[in-house]
Amino acid sequence: MLTETGRVVAIEDDGLWVETIRKSTCGTCAARSGCGHGLLNRITDGSRSFIRVLPGEQSLADCRVDDEVVISIPEEVILRGSLVAYVMPLLCMLAGAAGAVRWLPGGEDVLAALGAIGGLALGFGLLRLHGRRHRDDTAFQPVLVENLGRARGGLARDY
Repeated sequence: MLTETGRVVAIEDDGLWVETIRKSTCGTCAARSGCGHGLLNRITDGSRSFIRVLPGEQSLADCRVDDEVVISIPEEVILRGSLVAYVMPLLCMLAGAAGAVRWLPGGEDVLAALGAIGGLALGFGLLRLHGRRHRDDTAFQPVLVENLGRARGGLARDY
């Protein structure tokens, strides 16, 4: 389980919006000098992000705006989500290009390009459908683990 501490910024009927501060773990990685992700983290380290969090086994009635909370998500969700987000549009794009060249008459290059664009659009559409389907599924979304209560003296913004 990956856990993160954040501050509640909004409460909805079925979840919370939590503000977190991005913290980089790249300082301990042996490949940090040759890694593109490390460069991206150096640029955006300390930036704030907003995450929609499901209640899980906790009660939303106990949460208030500005409460400090602990949220978590299973590691395999991150891996599966990355795989779906990157591979599905790519495979649809390649299938669209190959299918257009194989089954439609005409110039191969133009058809391959149009098929690739159509396949990529289909892949993004399927990705959007997948996201909507799992919007309220606690197995795929961050969940509230613990409410730490009101942060003292504005410390919630400085975690």
